[in-house]
Amino acid sequence: MSPESLTPGAPPPGPTRSAAEVNEQIRALWLRAGGRLSPQERAEYELLVVEWAAAIRDGVIEAA
Repeated sequence: MSPESLTPGAPPPGPTRSAAEVNEQIRALWLRAGGRLSPQERAEYELLVVEWAAAIRDGVIEAA
């Protein structure tokens, strides 16, 4: 999933991933970047955080 394919604030296309899956992608991004994100990586990170928060929220709603 590329940052260009997503609109900020919009849910990601396709099936929703779990928070754990998105978290793993966030960790991989930071490892690849060596702890310093380029502007493009920062944009990807921000979209991943939004997706992660949505997955967490979905999990809380399902638990209720």
